[in-house]
Amino acid sequence: MDIALPINYQERDLIKACVRQERWAQQVLYEEHYSAMMGVCLRYSNQEEDALDILHEGFIKVFKNISKYQPGTSLNAWIRRIMVNTAIDFYRKNIRRRTEDIVQAFDLSTNDADAISQCSEKEILDAIQQLSPAYRTVFNLYVIEGYSHKEVADLLNISESTSRSNLVKARIKLKTILTSRHFGYEEQ
Repeated sequence: MDIALPINYQERDLIKACVRQERWAQQVLYEEHYSAMMGVCLRYSNQEEDALDILHEGFIKVFKNISKYQPGTSLNAWIRRIMVNTAIDFYRKNIRRRTEDIVQAFDLSTNDADAISQCSEKEILDAIQQLSPAYRTVFNLYVIEGYSHKEVADLLNISESTSRSNLVKARIKLKTILTSRHFGYEEQ
């Protein structure tokens, strides 16, 4: 059965159709949010195949829980939260975390100029994807998503000092990667 939406259909009508598990509505929701959510998933993965796995698993959760969505709130933000949590679940399931000593991380800090500000979005995304899963996840949660170190530690079942350490090391690694690409230096 083909169903056509009026040109100015309301988000609530789409949500109601998704709650009724109407495939056309699920497809519309998927297509409307694919690009933005794929960007989120790419930041948490080191390859496109993993990002697609996270994205698809996330949309399965969206469709299973769409009845819990609160109208009047941002649908995009609600879906994004599910994608971030799905990426964290993916990280937990597939990666063994290691604890790093915070003192060692402080010794690695630097006050050099910001290499990231001189790079394109594509270069930055590629560099983030080269980080180890532990560094990438902490970097994304803290820098991009705005979680505190305590929240990151709770989400990933690590200590706050490990979160801080991984963030410092992620930033150093990103700078090394981006500097070597941008200025032609050899990566160490």
